[in-house]
Amino acid sequence: MTNSSQGLVRTIGRWSLVALIINTMIGASIFGLPALIAARLGRRSPLGFLAAFAGIAVIAACMAEVASQFREAGGPYLYARAAFGRFLAIQNGWLTWLSRIAAVSAVANLFITYLSEFFPGVKAPLVRAAVLTILIGFLAAVNYRGVAGGNWLSNFFTVTKVTLLGFFIMAGFAALLLHPGIRVTPPAVPATAADWFEALLLMIYSYGGFEAALIASGETRDARKDIPFALFTAIAATTLLYIAVQYLVIHTIPNAGASGAPVVDSARRFLSPLGVQIVAAGTLVSAYGYLSANMLHTPRITFAMGERGDFPAFFGRIHPRFRTPHLSIMIFAAVLLLFSIAGNFKWNAMLSSVARLFVYGSVAAALPVLRKKQPQAERFRLPLGNLFAALALLFTGVLVTRMHWGEFVVISITAALAFVNWLWARKQADAIEAPS
Repeated sequence: MTNSSQGLVRTIGRWSLVALIINTMIGASIFGLPALIAARLGRRSPLGFLAAFAGIAVIAACMAEVASQFREAGGPYLYARAAFGRFLAIQNGWLTWLSRIAAVSAVANLFITYLSEFFPGVKAPLVRAAVLTILIGFLAAVNYRGVAGGNWLSNFFTVTKVTLLGFFIMAGFAALLLHPGIRVTPPAVPATAADWFEALLLMIYSYGGFEAALIASGETRDARKDIPFALFTAIAATTLLYIAVQYLVIHTIPNAGASGAPVVDSARRFLSPLGVQIVAAGTLVSAYGYLSANMLHTPRITFAMGERGDFPAFFGRIHPRFRTPHLSIMIFAAVLLLFSIAGNFKWNAMLSSVARLFVYGSVAAALPVLRKKQPQAERFRLPLGNLFAALALLFTGVLVTRMHWGEFVVISITAALAFVNWLWARKQADAIEAPS
């Protein structure tokens, strides 16, 4: 693939890409979802993450091949454009963009909730709006001034949050080994097929975001080699963290499924008050790190769409000094702030999780199409790629059937907006091609 994102600077190396993917996956959900998963699967909940890992690994394998042949910013939008054309690309771009805005807004709301444990007054409407403006504005300013600064910030938050989670995990397993009296026996939950499907959806939400980091491919040094390595390394590492946290939660908290803050409640069983505060502070670091990662890569969606005429052209402009898509960054920050102030966690999380399944399915469908269209493309070649694509489509298709009416409405509204966008883009293209 040729690189049309010529003004962007390629500063994201292999391990920085691993850190970016981990930072995008590990947000605030790890501090709340273990209780919801335990309520559905009980003692089997750590094994549930292995099932989720299998499904995510199939999707990531498809994405590794598809993404490795692109050197430009855009992620799933760009893949759909090359495979299926402008109409489905714009649909995919809207779904990807809105899913990221909604996911980040959900975590921004959780950040305020966690911060209120230390400063209760932050929940007041005006104070809440001011804090959100400062938090989002700072990240926008860092990324506006250069991808290197945003990349460094993402790396810092990734190392910090993984270190804090590692502290919790090592302390927890040491306590179970040295003080077996704190161990509890998880209840035997009679999990039905519906419980497994709901638990898988929750776990897919906790993995969500690995695809978003690839939106910044236009600033990676070697997409063909680095993307497959980064995807599998990050997903495997995150799975180990998730399983360890889930195990500790269900073996240290009586009736873990009823906990509102499972990681903090678990920490109270084996850490000092200072240690508990460190873990609680880790929720803030994790949440804000998630915001920083998304501020780095998500604006590249609208940048790529503006660059190709599928969005107004100013979205595709690059700052003459900082070499960043500065207008896309500022617009994303403004929309993110609006969603964060006006919405709540449940509404934003629903919008994100619904859209994500369609994005995953589109990438899997693009794999065999791109193999036929571009057989000589320089890329990572996935063994049995067509079989992996079929399995990924089956996996996402089954999960889509578990969605409710309200989620269908959200997808329909998003698709309608994308359709209007497509009509505009087609008209603009026709006007350019028409003879004068």
